[in-house]
Amino acid sequence: MNQDAYGEIARAAVDRLLTREREAIERAGHLIFQAVRAGGVIQAYGTGHSRSVALELVGRAGGLVPANQLGIRDLAYYGDVPVADLLDPTIERDPGLAARIWDLAPIRPEDVFVIISNSGRNAAIVEMARLAVDRGHHVIAITSRAHAARVPAPRLTDLAHVVIDNGAPYGDAALPLPGGDAVGPVSNLTGILAAQLLVAEVTGHHLEAGITPPIFRSANTPGGDAHNAALLERYGSRVRLGDA
Repeated sequence: MNQDAYGEIARAAVDRLLTREREAIERAGHLIFQAVRAGGVIQAYGTGHSRSVALELVGRAGGLVPANQLGIRDLAYYGDVPVADLLDPTIERDPGLAARIWDLAPIRPEDVFVIISNSGRNAAIVEMARLAVDRGHHVIAITSRAHAARVPAPRLTDLAHVVIDNGAPYGDAALPLPGGDAVGPVSNLTGILAAQLLVAEVTGHHLEAGITPPIFRSANTPGGDAHNAALLERYGSRVRLGDA
């Protein structure tokens, strides 16, 4: 059955991430720890379905408090672009889009970027990575090396300081069907796992340094709201959660 076939594909993709990407995740975790210790925050950015991986890093129980999600929706929330103008799925290919998002963002020099894109090729992704690198920020990419190998430069893989390969095939869908189509994308599955492995790595560095990691508690536990509010006070508007 197809669900069994996809299950095997998913298991293999997870196993691959846990083994082959271990060193990349360790290096990325160290960069994030250094940024957070210096007072920086994670600027997580993804377009399309990669937004769900960015969101995994922001404002959730068991996650790091100093994490902010950048997105196309910022043009409506913090700028003057009507929401209807942002509904076109091809908007992520528009030149200059990343710069407009950047100009609305509470970014500081000590921040680190985690940019997620399976293709790593859309204009809004490449431009955000270039903006970050040109301004002296470290960039961590969660992307597909297999897809990047089949598209022309510039690509996210060409710009990032650390690349975490999500193991997805070209086009993302991994289960072929008769007639040439395919189903079963894996980029979000492994992307979300990579995000949580990064959180685990960063908190490990905090503990090794004798620093209490700034972690969200569930708002549905006693004292959770007060705990979270106290930590968020350190970062103010740099961590935007209300519209994540």
